[in-house]
Amino acid sequence: MIIILNKAVLHILDFDSGITVLSEKELDIHDNSVITYITKHVEKFLNNSNAETGVFCKNSIFCKNLLDYTDGNLDFMEFSYYIANIIHSETSKSDILDPTDLIIADLSVDNKPYLVIFKCNNKIGFTHYVNKDDGRIKNELINYYTILPNISQKIDEYAIVETNSLYIKFNDKKRFIDGKDTFIIPEKLLECTSSISPKHAIDLVQSITRTVSENHGQSSVAAISKVKSYLVENAEISDFLDPVELGKEVFSSSSAMQEEYINEVKNAGIPNTVKVDRSFAIKNSKNHRIKTDTGIELAFPVDYFQNKDYIEFTNNPDGTILIQLKNIGKIINK
Repeated sequence: MIIILNKAVLHILDFDSGITVLSEKELDIHDNSVITYITKHVEKFLNNSNAETGVFCKNSIFCKNLLDYTDGNLDFMEFSYYIANIIHSETSKSDILDPTDLIIADLSVDNKPYLVIFKCNNKIGFTHYVNKDDGRIKNELINYYTILPNISQKIDEYAIVETNSLYIKFNDKKRFIDGKDTFIIPEKLLECTSSISPKHAIDLVQSITRTVSENHGQSSVAAISKVKSYLVENAEISDFLDPVELGKEVFSSSSAMQEEYINEVKNAGIPNTVKVDRSFAIKNSKNHRIKTDTGIELAFPVDYFQNKDYIEFTNNPDGTILIQLKNIGKIINK
């Protein structure tokens, strides 16, 4: 992933002191600290399978301003002031008033243009302070109130927009504004729709598969293994998952189970297609983990479930399950 920073600015929204400091100049995009901080977080945003996606609503003012900016009719700093003022105005009405450093950046990722907005909610940290007491050095420990999340920490509130396709990816924190739960980034700033995250969609598909299997007296372990195999195979040929087609494949031997699964998928509000990053799908699905009621945990490659040369599940007459592990050359303690 190659990220090139074109423009960036930092605005301070300090709701503790009530002071808002809007920068009059951009950040130095040649400063290694600026480059590292922004690019490392952008990498995380793009790889975050928990993030939601959205489409701009027809009358989105943000979308109009974004198009004006990309067309050269709106200055970067003016656009950033618009964003900062919306974030400040809406946050000041909410039940959560985090002191915030707001970063807005124009950048490219693998030659695709993006606009990125992220809220760095300040933390209370500690640092040393060298003082003099009666002419003698005294090292002290003090609170430091404006610590930004470091590059290894997760930022919970951000939006990233691919400016050519207008594809939106965002994460936000629920707030209480004017008597109702509100997500400021999609609802008040971007004015866009929101779809469930890929991770949430896959979790729901697996949960529905498990329930349908158990309702029909079938092995949920076998069904979930089929789901994971399908996800890995699908990721090799497509960036999109069709949850209905997945269910038809997993429950191919029973039309009744297919029908129940499809109804549950619709009731859960899972979209007809879900964009799933290939690396996430493979990483999330290549292994299967189970835990027995006796406390034993097993993790094995998902394709082993169909291969009785390595692992075999047998239902005993008394209702218990026999698990056999085969052709083991050696056991490694971990």
